[in-house]
Amino acid sequence: MRQRDTHFEHRFHGWDRPFPPFPPGRGFGRGRGRGGPGRRSRRGDVRAAVLALLAERPMHGYEMIQELDSRTGGIWRPSPGSVYPTLQLLEDEGLIVSEQVEGRKRFTLTDAGREEATKAAERAPWAEVADGDQVSALRDFRDAVGSVVNAFGEVHQAGTDDQRARAYDVMKEARRKLYAILAEDDA
Repeated sequence: MRQRDTHFEHRFHGWDRPFPPFPPGRGFGRGRGRGGPGRRSRRGDVRAAVLALLAERPMHGYEMIQELDSRTGGIWRPSPGSVYPTLQLLEDEGLIVSEQVEGRKRFTLTDAGREEATKAAERAPWAEVADGDQVSALRDFRDAVGSVVNAFGEVHQAGTDDQRARAYDVMKEARRKLYAILAEDDA
């Protein structure tokens, strides 16, 4: 067993566990808050999206979340905390009804809901989130960040104390340079 450097352990307190590997394309923007640069401005209208999806066919709540994730190339994946309350609200308004199917609630439009759903489907709420160039650029950005995080995790897991310390310095420098980009004057 390799002897640990106490200086290194102090610098990296809490990093004594292996980094969790991120599946390709899933490492960035998938954690707490589904964050990512500029993410808030790209959130879609959950109500309109749910109605538009239900105009196509009856669905379960989780199925709707997956469908929106798929249609936006992973850019917009509304949380269950936004989808399920929206479904409850739409049900309270009489626009949708639910039925238990195989132990899960499946939602269907009512006659009153079809009219509103038709309007929502005309402007495809996920389309404004998933502009083709924007999706491609954000996916490339997310993949690049994920690749760096994965590499850092590999060095942490398999590297020597010296290699880990050098990787940490590289990450500090990268962070400094990224903030410097934000500080540049775009004039």
